[in-house]
Amino acid sequence: MYAEYIATACIALTLRSVISMNSFSGQNTPPMFGDYEAQRHWQEVTVNVDIKEWYSNSTNNDLLYWGLDYPPLTAYHSYVLGQVAQMIDQRYVALKTSRGIATQQHKSFMRLTVIAADASVYIPAMFVLCLGIDFAFKGNRKLAQFIIIALYPGQILIDNGHFQYNNVSLGLAAAAIAAVLYNKNYVAAFAFTLALNYKQMELYHALPFFSYLLSASISQERFRSFAIELMTTAIIVITVFVLLWYPWLKSSNAALGVLKRLFPISRGVFEDKVASVWCVINVIYKIKFTKRQFC
Repeated sequence: MYAEYIATACIALTLRSVISMNSFSGQNTPPMFGDYEAQRHWQEVTVNVDIKEWYSNSTNNDLLYWGLDYPPLTAYHSYVLGQVAQMIDQRYVALKTSRGIATQQHKSFMRLTVIAADASVYIPAMFVLCLGIDFAFKGNRKLAQFIIIALYPGQILIDNGHFQYNNVSLGLAAAAIAAVLYNKNYVAAFAFTLALNYKQMELYHALPFFSYLLSASISQERFRSFAIELMTTAIIVITVFVLLWYPWLKSSNAALGVLKRLFPISRGVFEDKVASVWCVINVIYKIKFTKRQFC
């Protein structure tokens, strides 16, 4: 029954593998070496530096060299990948001395981590989303939709070519949308909170989710049902945030330090490390401030 979907997924992963065989942005280009090095460096930092210092400047964590500026779930992901990297070859994440590493073996490892995220998060989530769309709108185009999404060039080129892990946050957001289509609002709240805590660019989608989940609570016929729906959703969101942010919530300065990394107003609005508040505003009003005005 699902042979066509399995075949599509295999073709999608094969295409990603072919793209991964080529160079990535910043390859052999010092001193920063591109986003590939940023992701690798985050693995280096998270496995060698105390968790409370992941987002703060120190002798072992120079924030001017690809300092972490994505939310905690990305940092935890980097930590897991860093642990795997250490088991394969400690040179991959050796503190300071691993900067700019460009061996073929390390490239294969890094590329495989992206494909693993595609296979475990992005493609399954998009499959469930396509089923959900047909379920909600009584259509019969789920295979065509899945083919288009699974083979979408933009995502493939950015993640598997340029080098990123957008597939994780997009997959979690897609899972949240699918949950909404199946009227599983608590699952949607959980999945989207994870997506938002993986990459702050998911703030683009935060308002629609907030509006929908709030309306789902308000639409309850009885006040008791409304209160339960609203409180349960709020508890899920708050609990996920607290668990993920716990190491930095013990100190207001530490939490503020993380927020400053996620929303680097002081570093300029249009720097090469993309944040998101201005991206949301930019949809409505085209911001054209210069870096000097924010320093």
